[in-house]
Amino acid sequence: MCLIMKADDHDGCVLVAPQNFAMVENGIYRSSFPKPEHFGFLTALNLRSIIYLCPEPYPEESLKFYEANNIKLFQFAIESQKDPPTPIPEDTVMAALRVLVDVRNHPILIHCKAGKHRTGCLVGCLRKVQNWCWSSVLEEYQKYAGLKCRQRDMKCIETFDTVSLRQCLLSIMYRYLGYGPNRKRLLYGEENVQTPKPQATKV
Repeated sequence: MCLIMKADDHDGCVLVAPQNFAMVENGIYRSSFPKPEHFGFLTALNLRSIIYLCPEPYPEESLKFYEANNIKLFQFAIESQKDPPTPIPEDTVMAALRVLVDVRNHPILIHCKAGKHRTGCLVGCLRKVQNWCWSSVLEEYQKYAGLKCRQRDMKCIETFDTVSLRQCLLSIMYRYLGYGPNRKRLLYGEENVQTPKPQATKV
């Protein structure tokens, strides 16, 4: 799944999206690992942040591009599935979700390598926070995972404790609201929040 578009505000050049690119919600996107040929497309998204769900180091060329474009990188090291599969740490998923639902990080892109399993797992947990029914969460996960659905991912989504996320947000003085009618957002006690200088952050 590859999106190609012509952007008039980029000198008419053709912008190529990473594989499996899609909008999750307004200001939230998902994809496979972006490569240099996708930099123009990422620029068009006006990203503030990227969530990276793999343990491997990020390419230096990409880090320089993100720094030049004030994009903050958050890395959450989730290992790929092994045999036998190991559970995805819920605390890692929780930490990634805290970054994801913080509107100060939007627009934000979530990616792993293929944009299927680890990315699908995080999005699936977000959908649970949004009160999606299980059949809809599963359908979306399968749409991107294809024939390679992983029981590990589905188990992580199914057992994810949404109450813990809400409690976590409250503990840092954020007020959680439901998407209404179609969007979730957080309200802050302070309207003017100073944004730190973008940098690569490994969690």
